[in-house]
Amino acid sequence: MSSAVRFLTAFSQALSNLSLYGEAHPAARRSVETATDRLGELQETHPQPQFTFLPGEVLFGSDPLHELGAWEWGQRLADAGVQRLEFAGPVPADEMERFLDHLAARFGWRSTETCEVWQMGLSNIRWGQLRVRPDGRQLTSESLPLATLSFALREERDAVGWLHREVGAGADLPLAEAEAVVRSLSLAMHADQAIVLPLLELKEFDQYTTTHSMNVAVLAMALAEYLELGPAAVRSIGLAGLLHDLGKIRIPHEILVKPGKLTSAERRVVMRHPVEGARIILGRDDDLDLAAAVAYEHHLMIDGGGYPKLHFPRAAEYASRLVHVCDVYDALRTNRPYRDAWESRPTLDYIRARAAMEFDPMIAQAFVRMMDDWDGRVVVNAA
Repeated sequence: MSSAVRFLTAFSQALSNLSLYGEAHPAARRSVETATDRLGELQETHPQPQFTFLPGEVLFGSDPLHELGAWEWGQRLADAGVQRLEFAGPVPADEMERFLDHLAARFGWRSTETCEVWQMGLSNIRWGQLRVRPDGRQLTSESLPLATLSFALREERDAVGWLHREVGAGADLPLAEAEAVVRSLSLAMHADQAIVLPLLELKEFDQYTTTHSMNVAVLAMALAEYLELGPAAVRSIGLAGLLHDLGKIRIPHEILVKPGKLTSAERRVVMRHPVEGARIILGRDDDLDLAAAVAYEHHLMIDGGGYPKLHFPRAAEYASRLVHVCDVYDALRTNRPYRDAWESRPTLDYIRARAAMEFDPMIAQAFVRMMDDWDGRVVVNAA
């Protein structure tokens, strides 16, 4: 048995044990350590191993692993959006465990809390999806572009970054500037009398919160219009989308970018950002109840899961359920240092599959229909 096969065997055993026992069980922990050790052994001869999972075939680099031709985990990983898996350097056991936890969320064995925490960190583990080049000869992990045109939204992005810094320094929320950004995004959406999506690409890792907030605002306004809500409601939902992650300014930077598995205490800090965001927004004298509710509720799931835990279980506000779908879509569609962005179709399949569990089914179905309607149309991506 080759070292590559030994690693993948140990890797799949660790996933199986997580599904059976949960991450705290001794058997699960031992299997994570074994998978980490097997990867280390493989990297002694192949410092940056790369695996590709295709129907009925597993490739190590460009070579097929014939022993794993019918390996069920290859198809399961591909279905979960992990068609390409690369290790760019050494991976400690806590980072391996964190990645496996993320896959458990992908497979539906965990809530998406773990998934969201993983998105914030750097890692030597990278993964993505594949597509065939137009010539049909070569596989690549490049993502299909979301857009063909550009909008100059740099000033708006700078304004949101300034807003975060002001609030982080203890100043009041600059509401006028936030509303001005939402107006600019709305104007960009309606350019040339056609609704387009001026979504921003992540240029630098530290821009994540700024870029993500603006994208969620755009998606939320587009979905609100698609659902035929009135102009005032659309603007309010856009502002709520822009501010939904405001509480993350209270999370220490070293926790947001930590590459290893978060401790229980660190995870509790991350999971407080909805509470902190609502508190910041309610600190204004203005009537921002909707934005505060969305900040507080955007990680609540339709089946009662998610966070923060409610003393008295209840349904989240309609706007919170709408922003939740847009939040997850943009998170998965955004490039990360450790993985390519998901392409639109697998992301929409994920949202469809999680309807009635994580997402409001009516809102999730409307979002998928909206994006399907736009397939093949020009979707504008900001520079």
